[in-house]
Amino acid sequence: MPGAIYAEGLVKTFGDVKALDGVDLDVPEGTVLGLLGPNGAGKTTTVRCLTTLLRPDSGRAVVAGIDVLKQPDAVRRSIGLSGQFAAVDEYLTGRENLQMVGQLYQMRAKAAKERAAELLEQFHLADAADRPTKTYSGGMRRRLDLAAALVVSPPVMFMDEPTTGLDPRNRQQLWEVIKQLVSGGTTLLLTTQYLEEADHLAHDIAVVDHGKVIAQGTSDQLKARTGGERVEVVVHEREHIQGAAEVLAGFGKGETKVEEHMRKLTAPVTGGAKLLAEVIRELDTRGIEIDDIGLRRPTLDDVFLSLTGHVAEAENQENDKEATQ
Repeated sequence: MPGAIYAEGLVKTFGDVKALDGVDLDVPEGTVLGLLGPNGAGKTTTVRCLTTLLRPDSGRAVVAGIDVLKQPDAVRRSIGLSGQFAAVDEYLTGRENLQMVGQLYQMRAKAAKERAAELLEQFHLADAADRPTKTYSGGMRRRLDLAAALVVSPPVMFMDEPTTGLDPRNRQQLWEVIKQLVSGGTTLLLTTQYLEEADHLAHDIAVVDHGKVIAQGTSDQLKARTGGERVEVVVHEREHIQGAAEVLAGFGKGETKVEEHMRKLTAPVTGGAKLLAEVIRELDTRGIEIDDIGLRRPTLDDVFLSLTGHVAEAENQENDKEATQ
């Protein structure tokens, strides 16, 4: 049986641009899939196809057990969606926005009012609940938009870069909300430019580039593909770079990278903390003074660079060809 979110061979073109080129996904119920990739990779187009906002040219998609192409209305009743930009009515108060969403989902007026109050507290908006949202800051609008997506507690959620525009404190608060949702059985597909976010929240990560899923697995599995651990050494004197390189060559499992302007050397290794202690002893024996040394595992930034040849853009710039068509 397919997961709560399933896609097979999704293709979508805009003129000469192939935004999706055969995307396959399978997200088990009650888990989080982090969808990562450079700007223009196809993340937002994937979300729009899965949420019925775009019709793929070919392929198959099933969300919450419902065929996306055959029963789009039923899909919409079973999902929550938070897009890249806050979709709130500026002339309504925060409370009125949430109550309106509840009533659009045919909740009774009393139930919609109670749910709105609950979400305003949960997203730390209670103090501003009765102010027009045009007076809200960008971060407040973002939190209200996320709250609106949760009014009916949908079994499947799609969040397209949900924490863009939030400060670190509010981002952490949202992470806690997401964890609570998933622990309650909600399935989530999350696109993000914050690699830390995917590392922190996602059970599995799919890396998308040029409209294709080029790698998928847990964070640890993806990191392992970049070559394991690295020892990083910063020597105190530039004249000691060569000696330090010789030391690392004796312990390393590959080429040592030297950044002379930073007096920094990096070498792939295996052996963990025990090996690090041996490197320190050998440097000391040779009289090589160091400013810093550490054992580093690959990050998701390294995964991006290794798999796509691109760095992961930190800016929120997904207003590209796929988002403007």
